[in-house]
Amino acid sequence: MRRVLILGGTAEARALAARLTGVHVVSSLAGRVSDPRLPAGEVHIGGFGGAEGLAAWLREHRIDRFVDATHPFAERMSASAERASRLTGVPLLALRRPGWDEEDGDDWRRVPSLPDAAAALPDGARAFLTTGRRSIPVFAARAGVWFLARSVDPPEPPVPPNVRVLLARGPYTVDGERSLIREHRLDVLVTKDSGGAMTRAKLTAAREDGLPVVMVDRPALPGGVEATGDVAAAAAWAQG
Repeated sequence: MRRVLILGGTAEARALAARLTGVHVVSSLAGRVSDPRLPAGEVHIGGFGGAEGLAAWLREHRIDRFVDATHPFAERMSASAERASRLTGVPLLALRRPGWDEEDGDDWRRVPSLPDAAAALPDGARAFLTTGRRSIPVFAARAGVWFLARSVDPPEPPVPPNVRVLLARGPYTVDGERSLIREHRLDVLVTKDSGGAMTRAKLTAAREDGLPVVMVDRPALPGGVEATGDVAAAAAWAQG
């Protein structure tokens, strides 16, 4: 039986694991979320020890094909996957949900990195920060800017005085996002171009309330990696 590894943690990874039939599926989760949603099939939790460690794991577990279905901003993991594929010859496919497109009425400023996003915020702003708990120190250094930072798990203490942490897990609703914007008097949204429907409500709420959006562009995939945004196509590739 063919053995397929999914580097997961995303909704697309779970959908792919559930769709695969006739193969032995192992889904790998990085372990950064304390209570992750588990996919169907066998699950490996924890890292591999870089590209060389992943290559050794692929060989040891006789993996025939593997899919990088990690978060679009998991740049280091994607680089390790590409190198492990080259080291072992195991075919690799990247499964990436499409990014978001700007719609009529949106006011977006695209930036290439988190530090650029922090620099784009004006003094005195009250920002809705949805870029993940690990990014909080990048933004908290902006004295004079107040942040409502939403994350699934708590950030490492201490939490800076200009940051209020909101622990929550999507999916979110437009009404709920609009209520947060108004309750906390937020005037700018900072987010990553992660794509997907589960967290798009914040963009709709920002547009309807006239908030500008600082949008961090996703990093490019490593060169030479085949990619798809379609779970069915990824399943066909893994099973084919």
